[in-house]
Amino acid sequence: EKRPLYAQRHDKVILLHDNARPHVAKPVKTYLETLKWEVLPHPPYSPDIAPSNFHLFRSMAHGLADRRFHSYEEAQKWIDSWIASKDMSFF
Repeated sequence: EKRPLYAQRHDKVILLHDNARPHVAKPVKTYLETLKWEVLPHPPYSPDIAPSNFHLFRSMAHGLADRRFHSYEEAQKWIDSWIASKDMSFF
């Protein structure tokens, strides 16, 4: 297999959020638990390591510019394809 680590996580959703009140409210936490998503909270009071600053998200944002998806599956397919197109050195 060309990308074994990618294949291991392919069916897994990992949510990275910024600990804003709406994101950590009890109803939201409960809902995310039902989805069985892994949640990676952003460390509080750490603007110097904001997730949006990483080159991964900046690069993905360029690829998403002016793009519209008509279904969840279409978005998922684009993301999978975009990640698979990147060289291991990108990550």
